[in-house]
Amino acid sequence: MTIKKQKVAIVFTGGTISMTVDEKVGAAIPTLSGEQIMSMVTNIDKVADVEIFNFDEIPGPHITPERMMELKHYINNLLNRQDICGVVVTHGTDSLEETAYFLDLTIDNPKPVIVTGAMRSSSELGYDGPSNLSSAVCTAISKKAINKGVLIVLNNEVMLASESTKTNTLALNTFQSVSGGPLGIIDCNELVLFKNLAKRTIIDTDIVEPKVALFKSGIGMDETFIKFAADNGYRGIVIEAMGRGNIPPNMFNGVKYAREKNIPVVVVSRCHSGRVFDSYGYLGSGRDLRNIGCIFGDDLPGQKARIKLMLALGKTNDLDVIKDFFEKGIYY
Repeated sequence: MTIKKQKVAIVFTGGTISMTVDEKVGAAIPTLSGEQIMSMVTNIDKVADVEIFNFDEIPGPHITPERMMELKHYINNLLNRQDICGVVVTHGTDSLEETAYFLDLTIDNPKPVIVTGAMRSSSELGYDGPSNLSSAVCTAISKKAINKGVLIVLNNEVMLASESTKTNTLALNTFQSVSGGPLGIIDCNELVLFKNLAKRTIIDTDIVEPKVALFKSGIGMDETFIKFAADNGYRGIVIEAMGRGNIPPNMFNGVKYAREKNIPVVVVSRCHSGRVFDSYGYLGSGRDLRNIGCIFGDDLPGQKARIKLMLALGKTNDLDVIKDFFEKGIYY
């Protein structure tokens, strides 16, 4: 008896996976269509049927919040098709984690959505695009991937979009989970799970607020840039604080200024792992930031906290609701 294969939609957006080295430029640029890339993915037809969609052909840094929202609607339309069991999205790795987290926060569908890419272009030895695509498709057809939210799949590892971040500029295993390892791996074309899924946050909105600033703290920094953002129409601010969530005293003056203007300020850590908490009580400490109404972003890196705040502000101006998106179930 012939077993009917499941169908996976593959949405190509560009990135290194679609690049070749241009001799005139002397560097890699997007050139390959989805069809050309899939022609290098051998034997995929043995595990699934695939349908190719060329959504865009851009490098990772060129994606915008508005384009992410368009991609969300594009994916939702595919997920609503009964013949499609899941969607794979290719993306430039520079901003892959931001787009994946954006989709994880906005797509409320049990079907798997997998984001993948490549660290080497098709002109380089060891081009990893086909292998990553194969693993992504194997994840998309797995029943174990249902109701897991958006997943990132590279180097045979399967990670939650909410946990995974790019940690190395070159390594094939650059995407790592900062919360205790990957969700699972692809082994012999099968998804093997290592842990259970934590509760997801869904922000049901079709609006994204692009004017959210992101500032990283460092010794001796002051209020200049924070005040500039507060005075020039920025509706939200994310601070990558030191350690557990502490900033220099003069930088604190800028945060206080923004809060006096009722601008939501989300505090995360510049450390690679661990959550922020108001453990300290000196000037500019987490306790000071908590006392003036800053929101604590748990263990999110700055770029993901910014994505979350952009969507939260697209949904509401109510500071208590915005705070719930970040803190409910974690701090209270």
